[in-house]
Amino acid sequence: MIPAAFEYHRASSLPEVFELLQAHGDDAKLLAGGHSLLPLMKLRLAAPSVIVDISRLSDLAYIREEGDSVKIGALTRHHTVQHSDLLKREVPILPYATSKVGDPQVRHRGTIGGSISHGDPASDLPAVALALGATFTLTGPSGSRQVPASEFFQGFLETALAPDEVLTEISVPKVPSAGWSFQKFNRRAQDWAIVGVAAVVGNGTGNGVALVNMGPTPLRASAVEEALAGGSSAADAAAHASDGLDPPADLNASPEYRRHLAEVLTRRALTEAGAS
Repeated sequence: MIPAAFEYHRASSLPEVFELLQAHGDDAKLLAGGHSLLPLMKLRLAAPSVIVDISRLSDLAYIREEGDSVKIGALTRHHTVQHSDLLKREVPILPYATSKVGDPQVRHRGTIGGSISHGDPASDLPAVALALGATFTLTGPSGSRQVPASEFFQGFLETALAPDEVLTEISVPKVPSAGWSFQKFNRRAQDWAIVGVAAVVGNGTGNGVALVNMGPTPLRASAVEEALAGGSSAADAAAHASDGLDPPADLNASPEYRRHLAEVLTRRALTEAGAS
């Protein structure tokens, strides 16, 4: 399908982005790689009257160390994240999970910030950010603020971003010695996950387990984390994967099937990550 007509602006700086967002309000949408927004526009599930292209803001594409964290610019391409030696050494779950996003064409054009700011519950990287305890930098005309990943995803395709803000940076803690695993079940390699699990175990600040496509937002598997903290085995903790959750029904799976998958994949993830 063809998207509804829209006005196109290519921004050359963040101040210009803020001006355009303030001028057009909720009628404007940001375009980075386009692999999240454009499919919605083609299906007429989104019909912004103004598109602000930020893909040329090269200052927002970087990966660098800063103390106990790795900072990633929001416009860093998936391909760059996937092949970063720094991330492979310090935060290995992130490049691995990124290698499972879409196909090579998507990974060469899509950006980590676009994937996260879109807030799709079926997307892989938001769950990884949750499991890692990432922090996001949101920048607007009045300055920047830090928002934990656990507070960022607020509803279906809704995030903590204000209408005139841009996600500019993702900060992830270094976890070089932690056990980790990313499990994903889908019909074809390039499809959205029917269910996915990201697990980071023994990172020094607790265990992180997050789920893909098990609710209206990317979410933490809090019951699993609590069970692990209480000394449960991987299998016993995984049995709580769907506790309190309301997984969606669609053409790919029923809620009951998703609950089953969540338990199976969580058990695999915790076992691979080395949970006792």
